[in-house]
Amino acid sequence: MAKSSPKQARAWQRMLSGRRLDLLDPTPMDIEIEDIAHGLAFVARWNGQTVGDFAYSVAEHSLLVEELFARIVPKAEPKWRLAALLHDAPEYVIGDMISPVKNAVGPGYEELDERLTAAIHIRFGLPAKTPTLIKKQIKKADTVSAWLEATQIAGFTKEESDKLFGTPDPALLKGLSISLRPPVEVREEFTARHNALLAEIG
Repeated sequence: MAKSSPKQARAWQRMLSGRRLDLLDPTPMDIEIEDIAHGLAFVARWNGQTVGDFAYSVAEHSLLVEELFARIVPKAEPKWRLAALLHDAPEYVIGDMISPVKNAVGPGYEELDERLTAAIHIRFGLPAKTPTLIKKQIKKADTVSAWLEATQIAGFTKEESDKLFGTPDPALLKGLSISLRPPVEVREEFTARHNALLAEIG
């Protein structure tokens, strides 16, 4: 009697929209902004090790990165601001891993992130791969955001943050402060910002 083949492990997740997202082979048709916004609003940055009564979510971080990107590149096209807003979008299903954990996991995490990013970008009319220059500018905004978060809510001194993330241009930080809000408020703002940028792109 032939042995039955081992059962394949499930690699898809049911989303609240009803979509079934295959993590190994994600398709744009299974991406919904409501799922992304909801998921990111409940994913904590810094492994939840931040002050306050609410976690500092990836959705909140993404809004900050988009604002910083616009300050770094004032004449950026709306599509690249949207790319900045969505720079961590895959984390709505794979979570936010701090850098030491990513390093331990190895290249598998990055490959999964890239597949999901491509599907998300295509779903919203962006190139599957972000141009190198834009990616570097978004990364700069991301690093400045990390410095701000580290010093304001994650317990790092400015000296520690300068060593880890570099000293940011004070002009980029003018008027910015970390906001800790209920997930539902962040989810709504993230969705609204996404829709506004899509409308600008036309």
